[in-house]
Amino acid sequence: MLLPESMSRIVIVGTKSRMEDAINAFYSEKSIHIIDHTTGDDGLSIGTTTEATSKASERLIKVRSMEKELGINKHTKTADIAVEEVQSRISAGDVEGVEDEVLKTVDARNDLTQKITELNSKKNTFELLKRLNELTLDQYSGYKSLAVLVGTTTDDASSVSIEDAEVFSSFDKKEGGVVAVFVKKENKEKAFAALADVGFTEIQVPACTEKVAANEACAKIDAEIEAANAEIEKCNQTLEELKEKYMSFLKGCDEELAIVVEKGSVPLRIAVSKYSYVIDAWVPTKKMDSVKANLERKLGDDIYVEFQETRGRKVEETEAQEPRFQNVPVKQNNGRIVCEYEYATSLVSVPKYNEIDPTFLIAIFLPLFFGFMVGDMGYAIPFIILGAYGLKKTKHKDWRAIALVLFFGGIWAFIFGLFFYGEMLGMHFVGGEWEAGTWVWHENHVAVGGTTVSWDWILGAQFPSWFTDAICSVGAWGQEDPNTFGVGVGKLEDVAFLLKLSVYIGVIHLLIGLVCALVNVTKQHGVKEAILEKGGIVFVFFGIIFLCLALTDMMFSKLELTGGTPLIELVLAIVCLVIGIVLNAKAEGGMQAIMSLPEVIGWILSYTRLAAITMSKAGMALAFNYIIFGMIMTTKATGNFQDGVEIVAFDPMGGVIMLIVGILLFCFLHLVVWTLGILSAGLHALRLQFVELMMRFYEGGGEAFAPLSEVRKKTFFSKNANNIKEV
Repeated sequence: MLLPESMSRIVIVGTKSRMEDAINAFYSEKSIHIIDHTTGDDGLSIGTTTEATSKASERLIKVRSMEKELGINKHTKTADIAVEEVQSRISAGDVEGVEDEVLKTVDARNDLTQKITELNSKKNTFELLKRLNELTLDQYSGYKSLAVLVGTTTDDASSVSIEDAEVFSSFDKKEGGVVAVFVKKENKEKAFAALADVGFTEIQVPACTEKVAANEACAKIDAEIEAANAEIEKCNQTLEELKEKYMSFLKGCDEELAIVVEKGSVPLRIAVSKYSYVIDAWVPTKKMDSVKANLERKLGDDIYVEFQETRGRKVEETEAQEPRFQNVPVKQNNGRIVCEYEYATSLVSVPKYNEIDPTFLIAIFLPLFFGFMVGDMGYAIPFIILGAYGLKKTKHKDWRAIALVLFFGGIWAFIFGLFFYGEMLGMHFVGGEWEAGTWVWHENHVAVGGTTVSWDWILGAQFPSWFTDAICSVGAWGQEDPNTFGVGVGKLEDVAFLLKLSVYIGVIHLLIGLVCALVNVTKQHGVKEAILEKGGIVFVFFGIIFLCLALTDMMFSKLELTGGTPLIELVLAIVCLVIGIVLNAKAEGGMQAIMSLPEVIGWILSYTRLAAITMSKAGMALAFNYIIFGMIMTTKATGNFQDGVEIVAFDPMGGVIMLIVGILLFCFLHLVVWTLGILSAGLHALRLQFVELMMRFYEGGGEAFAPLSEVRKKTFFSKNANNIKEV
């Protein structure tokens, strides 16, 4: 599971006359990854596409053009259609028939759209001429000796003086001016020069022989535009009907023709001669025998399959091969659930063939860290529900990745919230040592120091005794005082414990990464090389751990260095550090070996973010709960006292309005904490996998296994059809 599947290389030789049948057989196996042929001195050339490819490509372009015109895209829901029906309708020329129907309507709509554009252009001109109401449209054209200059101006043109000309103008400070000048043709240039002083811009007036005022022409154009829009609406309705009628067929054609084109392009990746073809390919080792047997059964004497090698994990074994045989495709070897986390690995890179796939480790630690940082039953339940819904409904890899973390991370958050923190919505299930402002779910009376104390309780929640006893036992183990009542690990009380636990988790997590690094180098180069390359950092890692343990024992446990545990830890630290520095110096150089020492401490301390995120979320929940229950909702005295302080509890009858406000605010504020929990816990849990774990051993850069296979989403085989002739 930790390593990609073992791959074997085969050579397939077949007769060129049955190449199409062979390609269909390759696709049916779904296990053949072709190695692209490169021309050389082997006397073979790259093949050409099959005869059907050109026609299929032409039809595919037509189909996708129709899909675009009809508004059919990948999100359009259509009924599935049988492959046999699609193939028979394509052969009968239905693609061309549908194209005629669609294009006829589309062309009509386009003509109407163009007509409306032209009408609007005319209308804009006539709207300007409406201001010259003393002129009709026929007066702007039809003269032999006169030139007519019509246009807009930025200044008033009434004062313009033009020899042997008649000027009609209108000016408005907001809209500018309009002018029409009737002048002898020989004076046209002089008229242009005179009009330039008022910012003249000429416009073309459509020719008109009827004596019609501009406002009447505008009304007529409006009627024409309205009629054209009505026709466009009819065209759109027709296209909508065509979409409903043909969308399943078009989606099926798109899929089927794309597969035909893809199959027809396979010869461009293989070597061919006049009468035969040669294919180099990778297949999973466990399927090699079945692939060989199936191809020979389907194609008989027209094909020959020969085993070449089963590629090992050693680097020198890979480097000894020809360049095009060196890269082995990677088929990740993960189970049904773990494979869902392959998307997270792919965000970095596909693993190499000869290195450990980190997907399995991510599947374990990503939701675990997320759940540890959330650690609250109240937040966990929506995570689980939302994640389960997302996994059931969505197929998009991005959303499935998020839903996966929410579901399994929510399960871990539920477990930690119930059995470790004993907490829901920032409040413990039962009370421990009493503090003012401590709100819990379960009303409880317990003896502390000979005094009976009643803790605050929310809405009178009453849990079964077995539940409260279990929660109390979980919390009690972390307390030094035997009289202290267990409440679960306090996120804001047991800070030192959570920080230490985070560091220990980090040590284990990093150690797993370093072990994976040793395994990788061992498989790639051997044990000796692994010790020289990665052994140094492993010894430095343990040396830093023992050194930190010795220092903390001396500083916090007040133990002497002259003997006992600190001395043993210090000796082990020195031995490990010396060995690690020596090994690192041989592998990377002396200075780099010294520089790596503080880096290891940074690795470990990075995991304190687990406790930090946990405490920050708990701090926000505590503040919000205090605002709601301690300041907004009405409280009442219990009559019990602790250290002279009267204990109070929530009284739901104290104020209905404040109760409603408090409940609404409670929901909103905890929704804020819940949302921030997704962002902070999710991102930091992912960061610890990518930056801390994977950087210890993971290189990536592999080539994903891409076997020849048909991907069908909208089409299906309704019969046990097989277009491969067996012999």
